[in-house]
Amino acid sequence: MRRKRVLPPAMLMLCAAALAGTAPAVASPQTASAPTARLRILLTNDDGYDAPGIRKAFERLTAAGHDVTIVAPLTNQSGAGTKMTSAPAIAVKHPEPKVWAVDGTPGDAVAFGLSEVFAGRAPDLVVSGTNFGPNVAGLATHSGTVGGAVAALESGVPAIALSTGGVSAPDPVATVNAMGPTVDFAVKLIDRLRARAKSGPLLPEGVGLNVNHPVVGADGKGAATAVAATFQDPQALLVPHFTDSGDGTWKVGVAVDLRPAARGGDVEAVSAGRIAVSAMNADWNAGPADRAATASLIAGLRP
Repeated sequence: MRRKRVLPPAMLMLCAAALAGTAPAVASPQTASAPTARLRILLTNDDGYDAPGIRKAFERLTAAGHDVTIVAPLTNQSGAGTKMTSAPAIAVKHPEPKVWAVDGTPGDAVAFGLSEVFAGRAPDLVVSGTNFGPNVAGLATHSGTVGGAVAALESGVPAIALSTGGVSAPDPVATVNAMGPTVDFAVKLIDRLRARAKSGPLLPEGVGLNVNHPVVGADGKGAATAVAATFQDPQALLVPHFTDSGDGTWKVGVAVDLRPAARGGDVEAVSAGRIAVSAMNADWNAGPADRAATASLIAGLRP
């Protein structure tokens, strides 16, 4: 199980500052260009290149004046996490202008997009989503949507992961309806980042944002109550269980194990109808306290 990412207080303060007042190619190494009035955006997801969330994001971001190119998985890759394909070849389709469909994971799509579609000049921003369903707590660890954003961060490109949904299973139609407000908020957030960045990068190097928008109202068309700078709640949320079929196979089921939400975490915010925005990074480093504990555990050991 991947450990909770522990971010320095300065990174969390940056996230809070960016939210203040917010209403509801191969470049080697990859370096995103300074943001301009019209951002060049690589748009990906894990639900597939033709899913309603990514199409709505393409429509709204383009209408906001950005130059958007979809480079996303050919098929649904939900739960793929940060997986990258190790096959010697990968199929890529170009079904329409501004759309590329990669027969692989979100990480594969982003890697192809940065290497080929945006060859020579990295995009200003990678947006992953909006995803169908939340990516809070332990769900974020295994999320292909978050994995696509992580792939961008690993290459030095700012990234935002977008997800729509609460911690309970909402009506699919309501979730699709809520994707509009999710992307509308993303447009506002990007405008805020661009205004604060001036002529610099949209986010500090290695820092991304995991945005989770709740489904508000029975039809999903309600407005979120607020925007909150949060962290990834450490609970797992989903617990797998296995039943022996007696023939060498095991039936697999998943149960929701929703525990009390951590105060200030993403689960608490989304459950209360607030938009959760969590700073994240692409490395696996634990915090200073955990590093100190590890040093204590191995003190005196010899090869």
